[in-house]
Amino acid sequence: MGGAGKYADFFRFDWKAQRWNLVVVVGAILGGFLTVQFLSDGSTIDLSSNTINDLKTLGFTNAGEALLPPEIFSWDAVLSLKGLSILVIAGFLVGFGTRYAGGCTSGHAISGLSNLQKPSLVAVIGFFIGGLIMTHFILPLIFTA
Repeated sequence: MGGAGKYADFFRFDWKAQRWNLVVVVGAILGGFLTVQFLSDGSTIDLSSNTINDLKTLGFTNAGEALLPPEIFSWDAVLSLKGLSILVIAGFLVGFGTRYAGGCTSGHAISGLSNLQKPSLVAVIGFFIGGLIMTHFILPLIFTA
């Protein structure tokens, strides 16, 4: 899509034959918008006091008072250098990881594991290890800096 397929077969992908992928993306975005606008009652989430204290140490001042923390999801946070950097790097890593693993987390965890596929087991273990590393090591570095 960005021209990387000219240099590496790994990135060669026929977007025209896979147009349905764009329909899925548009549907996910539209579904999320409609859900928030018309099906949400605006209630807050119920977090444990330990989670609220942990989030406050990371700089989340209103933890548990809103569904989406403004420290991450407000336009000011998203349009900052830090927010844009997180979005670009995270988007690249998710796209690259999905392509490299041959599927997404839920696809491997639900379909692959139910079919007893070893590659899916390895992928799911990798996803969990990556999530733990992100949660316990990288996320605190991002939000305390």
